[in-house]
Amino acid sequence: MAPRAVPSTGGQAAPSARSAWRDVPPRQVRRFAALALEEVPALAQDILREIRAEYPGLPVVLDDSGEPMALVGIRRALEGFVQQLASQEGRPRYHLEVFQEFGRGEGLHGRSLDSLQAIYRLGVRLAWRRLAEIGQQIEIPPPAMYELAESGFEYLDGLVDQSVRGYAEAAAREAGERLRLQRKLMELLLSERRPDSGGSAPYGDRGQGHSAKQGAAALGGNLGERAARVGWQLPERVAVGVLLRPAREAVAPAVGEGVLLDMEAEQPRMVVPDPEAAGRPELLRRAMTGWSGAIGPPVPLADAAKSLRWAEAAVRLMERGLLPAGEVLHCTEHTEALVLLQPEELIEDLARRCLAPLNHCGPAHGRRLAETLLAWLETRGGAPEVAARLGVHPQTVRYRLRQIRELWGDEVDDPDRRFELELVLRARRLRGQLGRA
Repeated sequence: MAPRAVPSTGGQAAPSARSAWRDVPPRQVRRFAALALEEVPALAQDILREIRAEYPGLPVVLDDSGEPMALVGIRRALEGFVQQLASQEGRPRYHLEVFQEFGRGEGLHGRSLDSLQAIYRLGVRLAWRRLAEIGQQIEIPPPAMYELAESGFEYLDGLVDQSVRGYAEAAAREAGERLRLQRKLMELLLSERRPDSGGSAPYGDRGQGHSAKQGAAALGGNLGERAARVGWQLPERVAVGVLLRPAREAVAPAVGEGVLLDMEAEQPRMVVPDPEAAGRPELLRRAMTGWSGAIGPPVPLADAAKSLRWAEAAVRLMERGLLPAGEVLHCTEHTEALVLLQPEELIEDLARRCLAPLNHCGPAHGRRLAETLLAWLETRGGAPEVAARLGVHPQTVRYRLRQIRELWGDEVDDPDRRFELELVLRARRLRGQLGRA
């Protein structure tokens, strides 16, 4: 191989450094290369034997012909180096796909490249020992051999680069495959197409005895197998989150191990296992800094789709400005808004019927009467209690309550009508149509 050139300085070409290897007569170089090539098969066997002795756990992978790939790689590396000894090329060429394959193998098996690079260095040391003997045999000057050794380690760097490239490719492929499998798992978890569970309590809480196995059975399919392929342990309870991106190219939040995250969706989703476990809420809070969205209520594993529905409903209300934006909120802390604001058409229809008596009042006066009625319904107290809640004089409250009774009559004494009135008035207050007491 040709010696390394001295790098250029400034805009002018620098004079080439004197090369001890180039000073070796061509006939002597050819002789050295011929002897080295003759040694390659036996030398490759010796190197592989030493490597196996040093690293007994090294897996033996055979190529299509049944020959160990490690032996093939060592032999090709030696041949590639020796064949360039007499060339005029300034840098070696690397066409050794087998070393990329070594790197891919390390990546696919979850190992680091440290041991592989140590093996390479061991192989170079052993090869150099034999090449030095050949150089001494045909009397190549020591300075030329020193230069050859330096080029040999440069060649080693090229082989390492090949392995690093293969390792990176395998890591990217593995990460992509894991994300694909994780999305498939989430699709199954959040699917509505599963056997009917026979009804459930609010938020899908069917009691503490609902195990992860029962949840997996209710979801059907090969849930356990899919979870195992991504290393996800089936939890008994989950909470599902829906996120709003702070920016188009936002980096995925560091939600921690065990949380399934799908960033491919327009609104990213996540499945949080054991959401009430110690430390989990605080970890999520820190991870979600800068993000907004909603996390549905904790539910049994088989009811993950229900938690998703609540989270989606909360996000829709956030986008309309009816729930706080700029943070990741928990649905369990906003139950009233989710219950009263989500079925908007039903609540509005009920409001039109329940609040029809206010149609004959002016907007400002009707609002004051509505606020007084809601305060009275919530406190069930007399004029002093309602006045304290509204911040007005008790006599003002008495006047308004007389008007309310004139407008609604005996309906304000009916428990069902009072319940409906409180529902629609609370919904209007949540929308900002009434003041907050």
